[in-house]
Amino acid sequence: MLLGFTGVAVFSQTLPFTRMAVAELDATFVALGRAVVAALLALVLLWQRGAFARARRPRGGQWWRLGVTSLGVVVGFPLFSSLAMREVPAGHGAIITGLLPLATAVFAAWFGRERPSPAFWLSAAAGSALVVAFALWQGAGGLQHADWLLFAAMVLGALGYAEGGKLSRELGGLETISWALAVALPLLLPVVAWLGLGHAGQIAAASPRAWIGMGYVSVFSMFVGFLFWYAGLAKGGVARVGQIQLLQPFLTLAGGALLLAEPLDAVTLAFAVAVIGVVALGRRTAVRSAPASPVPAPAAEEPHPAPTGRSL
Repeated sequence: MLLGFTGVAVFSQTLPFTRMAVAELDATFVALGRAVVAALLALVLLWQRGAFARARRPRGGQWWRLGVTSLGVVVGFPLFSSLAMREVPAGHGAIITGLLPLATAVFAAWFGRERPSPAFWLSAAAGSALVVAFALWQGAGGLQHADWLLFAAMVLGALGYAEGGKLSRELGGLETISWALAVALPLLLPVVAWLGLGHAGQIAAASPRAWIGMGYVSVFSMFVGFLFWYAGLAKGGVARVGQIQLLQPFLTLAGGALLLAEPLDAVTLAFAVAVIGVVALGRRTAVRSAPASPVPAPAAEEPHPAPTGRSL
């Protein structure tokens, strides 16, 4: 839970820093460029850990699952959330993170082997209802163009969280996000180079504030946060640890207040206390694993090494 909370704390400042970046830089360049920077860091880390050795590389279906993870958290969520941040405040975008825990739990139950109890679903629905009520109270309930972008970001982000959380039990949290970034790099690098050439003047004129925003979402949101997040999901389960995301909208609002001078009042704090209570209750509910059918591995294939403590 502590690993998961650390990841959420890092993720919670993504929207404020993204808004800082897209105020002066092209939103698509920010979304895909941050993935390229993080992928380069991931390649260095994989090389230092010897992960390119044949015995330590992902195998078979794990490559496809890495592709799904990459689609969700490397491309989908950054792209759609960056486009939305051109139109609405970071506080408005908090509605995404309010629905992410429930969506993540749905994907974990649908594609994974987790079977949350009725009490878990009740607490997840209650927490989501609180966050949605807060968003509606803030005036974020009207469906405008940015809301559809935020909804797409939420669905893809939840898919990437759930699939990456399962995969991190096999590869390790650090390896999962590193390989997910690495597999996307050949596709993203030429696109980012083309966008950079097309917006060269805008990039050259961007202020240090915009580059600080770009730096945060590249290094922390796209890489460091996931090291903690996937390690937490692997240890505590996707559905249960995912509920910590219910706190993310309020951390986002706090960051928006500090970085962007967006309002923060007593009602917001009251909602935050209520959500913390729901998270505490959800942590005590049962989440069991469905029995898996044993599938013998091919005789010629080497077993993949278990993740070590080095993966946080």
